[in-house]
Amino acid sequence: MEKVQIFTKFEEIVASLGFLLIDVVLRGDNHLRIIEVYIDSEKGITVDDCSLVSRALNESIEAENLIDTSYRLDVSSPGVDRPLKFLAQYVKHLNRKFEVEHKDRDEIKKLIARLIRVDGEHLYFQEKTNEFKINYKDIIKAKVLISF
Repeated sequence: MEKVQIFTKFEEIVASLGFLLIDVVLRGDNHLRIIEVYIDSEKGITVDDCSLVSRALNESIEAENLIDTSYRLDVSSPGVDRPLKFLAQYVKHLNRKFEVEHKDRDEIKKLIARLIRVDGEHLYFQEKTNEFKINYKDIIKAKVLISF
């Protein structure tokens, strides 16, 4: 089965459980296929959430014969080092520092600032005393910066 079909099926299952499917990575070969599934939610992801999703995906893989070789299924949260892909992911990162690459008219700009609020499609970032409003659709890449 193709990755697009697997992604669509997994997305349906993950959404039915109340989570957001971030990505599916298929690795390995015909001897052992490795399926990495990344899920998220506005509240974050627990080990129990990963187990719940893993069981549901395994049942679907077996029942519908989605993968015809031996496989290993790994379900986890995307981790903070991965760029955010969906608007819904930003909410749980309020007051955190971001590195944002975005379009501003005909230019591509980079901003390092703290996310102070999300209002519909608009994200508001603060850098020192300056506030920046960025439309979600103008974001090319956004990553939470870890501070120790």
